[in-house]
Amino acid sequence: MDIKEYFARISYQGPYDKLDLETLTGIFQHHIRAVPFENLSIHCGERVELDLEPVYHKIVRKNRGGWCMENNHLLSWALKTLGYDVTLLGSKVYVPEYDAYADEIDHLLLKVVLHGQSYIVDGGFGMAYQLWQPMELTSGKDQPQTPGIFRFLEENEVWYLEKVKRKQCVHSQNVSTSHNEEKEVCRRVYLFTLQPRDIEEFRPRNEHLQTAPGSLFVTKSICSLQTTDGIRALVGWKFTEIKYNYKDNMDLVEIRILADEEIEKTLKEKFNITLDKKFVPINTSRLSLF
Repeated sequence: MDIKEYFARISYQGPYDKLDLETLTGIFQHHIRAVPFENLSIHCGERVELDLEPVYHKIVRKNRGGWCMENNHLLSWALKTLGYDVTLLGSKVYVPEYDAYADEIDHLLLKVVLHGQSYIVDGGFGMAYQLWQPMELTSGKDQPQTPGIFRFLEENEVWYLEKVKRKQCVHSQNVSTSHNEEKEVCRRVYLFTLQPRDIEEFRPRNEHLQTAPGSLFVTKSICSLQTTDGIRALVGWKFTEIKYNYKDNMDLVEIRILADEEIEKTLKEKFNITLDKKFVPINTSRLSLF
């Protein structure tokens, strides 16, 4: 880990000599606003690797993004290099279409302990359920953030993350399907335990997610990036920009469908991504990411 090279990648120029919540939050926010959550490798004929060396090369030196097992693995390395007490945790993501959590651990997140207080730091969920700040590991406490109100609930040593959603004002250009206002008020995000994990435990799932025909990441090409006031995302050919809380308790959502010739330019201009191999967009799954 070349920490200065990593900081240059995420445009972090703040202090890092103190191990405190303010510094942790600053590094975390720069990471999620510079490093996209994306699975483009799968749709370029590349493999998603978990070893730190290829992850570092891909994200830091090639200006790419990654999914949770890449993003949070890299973030944990940076934080450990600075001296933070970091533990890898595993979670099962909630799938609203099935009203169920995944059968196996399919998401990597981090626990960071600061002065005796545990925080969940998750820089690899992406889309509209991406945390913007470290969350206190406290059950039942509403923790308002710019994307919405997040909270943990704990039951029998199992922790549940959920997000209270705002209403949406949707503006669509050249989108033929109608967009009904989301009736869901609170979305379950994932469940996890505090059992420490090793990156080796994620290898089978990492392989499954990029090869199984029914995997969300095989059936959707995804690239999302947090901004200073919202999020932008490219899923298949659909480009979405959200401005959080643009008026009282309402998010502004703008959607347009891109032509094939616009994809490469959009990835460069909106996500700072230039791909080495031919990218084939796809969006055949009906699973909602918002």
